[in-house]
Amino acid sequence: MKPINLDKKIALLFLALTILFLVVSMTNQTFFDWVFDRHHNQWSWYIRPIFLIPFCFFAYKQSWTGISITVFCIFTSMFWFNRPEVVSDNVKTFLQFEKDWLYGEWDFKKLMLIITVPVSFIALGLAFWKHSLFMGLGVAILITTGKIVWSIQNAGESGKSIIVPAILGLIICITLIFYGFKKLEKKKTTNR
Repeated sequence: MKPINLDKKIALLFLALTILFLVVSMTNQTFFDWVFDRHHNQWSWYIRPIFLIPFCFFAYKQSWTGISITVFCIFTSMFWFNRPEVVSDNVKTFLQFEKDWLYGEWDFKKLMLIITVPVSFIALGLAFWKHSLFMGLGVAILITTGKIVWSIQNAGESGKSIIVPAILGLIICITLIFYGFKKLEKKKTTNR
């Protein structure tokens, strides 16, 4: 049997750390509240979409380590910033909705909705793994659109609080991913 290379070993470590973070978050109310208190800082809302850039880059480079570290950073970035002193009512209401939703009753519909998160990341990663720029950008647009629609449809007025961070993040991502992809493809063509 062929041994697992270092790239995959590190990737498995960060996959395990991501799963551990999610399990602890969902089973330890004190930790979950601590994370969400810091997630009230909207800097975490602005930084999270930007992680799609390294995610796409590492998928393009076929780096399991880079992909798994980026996913770990996406989830943990919720608590990277201090709890803000002032929080808008819409942000408070929206995050309370998300907390209630996550800790509410889990049925088939909610499970299917949650599964769209890893499926979306797999689709995004696969698109760039296969070097398909437009498919990848299409998936990124669908992810952002889905998050906005879900937020507004389920959280009402407070769900609109994610529109600016989501759209701004998407514009930055599309621009930098497009530019980076073209540069990588040109470099690949030049090196042939």
